[in-house]
Amino acid sequence: MRGMRCLVTGATGYVGGRLVPELLAKGHQVRVMARHPERLADRAWINEVDVVAGDATNAASLHTAMADMQVAFYLLHSLQSGHGFEAIEHQTATDFATAAKAAGVGRIVYLGALIPPVPSQQLTKHLRSRAEVGRILRSSGVPTAELRAAVIIGSGSASFEIVRYLTERLPFMITPRWVRVPTQPIAIRDVLRYLVGCVDLPPEVNRTFDIGGPDVMTYAGMMRGYASAAGLPPRVIVPISVLTPGLSSHWVGLVTPVPRAIARPLVDSLKLETICREHDIATYVPDPPEGLIPFERAVKLALARIQGADIATTWSDSSLPGAPSEPLPTDPGWAGGSLYTDERETIVRATPAALWQVIDGVGGGHGYYSFPLAWAIRGWLDRIGGGVGLQRGRRDPDHLRVGDPLDFWRVEARVPLSLLRLRAEMRMPGLAWLELAIRLDADPDGHEQTVYTQRALFHPRGLKGHIYWKCVAPFHGIIFGAMLKNIQTRAEHPSPKGKSQPAKSGRIQKANSTAP
Repeated sequence: MRGMRCLVTGATGYVGGRLVPELLAKGHQVRVMARHPERLADRAWINEVDVVAGDATNAASLHTAMADMQVAFYLLHSLQSGHGFEAIEHQTATDFATAAKAAGVGRIVYLGALIPPVPSQQLTKHLRSRAEVGRILRSSGVPTAELRAAVIIGSGSASFEIVRYLTERLPFMITPRWVRVPTQPIAIRDVLRYLVGCVDLPPEVNRTFDIGGPDVMTYAGMMRGYASAAGLPPRVIVPISVLTPGLSSHWVGLVTPVPRAIARPLVDSLKLETICREHDIATYVPDPPEGLIPFERAVKLALARIQGADIATTWSDSSLPGAPSEPLPTDPGWAGGSLYTDERETIVRATPAALWQVIDGVGGGHGYYSFPLAWAIRGWLDRIGGGVGLQRGRRDPDHLRVGDPLDFWRVEARVPLSLLRLRAEMRMPGLAWLELAIRLDADPDGHEQTVYTQRALFHPRGLKGHIYWKCVAPFHGIIFGAMLKNIQTRAEHPSPKGKSQPAKSGRIQKANSTAP
């Protein structure tokens, strides 16, 4: 079937930002409506879509966005719970439905929440609101497919991030009783497959579909499953009954960086069982031959980059098709797991070639351009802990290549005159990288200058990883600061003996240490 003209709302959100490239990959034409289009500027697909600046609460915006569209994706929902929340959701859905009908849209696709089979008064206001939005859209006169999902597994999903942080940071947990409530999580890849498949539904289909993965499990089970998939020791979980939803959201807020305003409505809903009661969606969007993605596989997909692939895109740009489980640039700062960084930058009054020669010679007999004794001690400690230490040295004294062992590092990426990225193979409670990069920039007078950037990155594994970073971070100013200065000096004042001389240019950015 030829491609359809699709409108995606919420393109800066968790699901919408991942849906757009999937639709494009299937040959559909895509228009996105966003209140802040500038947030999409760095997306790989931005030049392949039509962007409309608008707000779903504004009828004129909706009229413009809906024009000539065949399918409209409603991916709008607020986790905020301020005054008038349900009324705003109701009006937004009504306006959207009215605009779709007036524009002649042939299909609405809505991603809602899995609704437990209980009386409406027992639902939380967020679940009630989601159910009401679905009812409004299905009653619009435009055929609507309402997909109802529980916990979505993928980096950036608020529910998944809560599971991630609780599991990583607490080897022993005294937890609320809702950790014993069954649910049916689903991988973001399967959610996207269903959403894309709904584009081609027959016009008579106007109904809800429950969607879930192959595993029915409790939240405690998800935490244990996450620990297994992430390579963490088994977690001890002790549920108690005294923690109310309000106290639970405070507890989640203390342990995780997920904002309490988001955690509260999620936690409120966790007290209800959310299990699929039908799998009728398979009639129209068949399950893949290998089946739906199991929970632990979904977690491993979410952790793929930080467990062995390309760290350069992990926290910066994973918006290419095929990586929907991973972080995106527009995800909130608390999504994607913790990444500690020590970043330093300086202007080097030398050519990129001269600077690259110094960078390409790092390690081995040349050392790391700062406090040789400190690096030697780290190597000894690594050997004592069963690691490789500094014994491996270099394959070649002057040139590296991808895959080379380099002391207790391995060369993960090497782009001559641009980037050297080393992946740590020393014993530590987490994953670490060291990046040495070169770029050309313009000075205030417009003249070209060489800029050297140095980044140390650490993804902690469990509570020990966070403690490890806190212990070593105070020494980074000494070790990595000297490294930056001496690499700069070597490039500016090369000598046969490679002796350092005082640096003449200062840093233009201080080191920072952050964890989302």
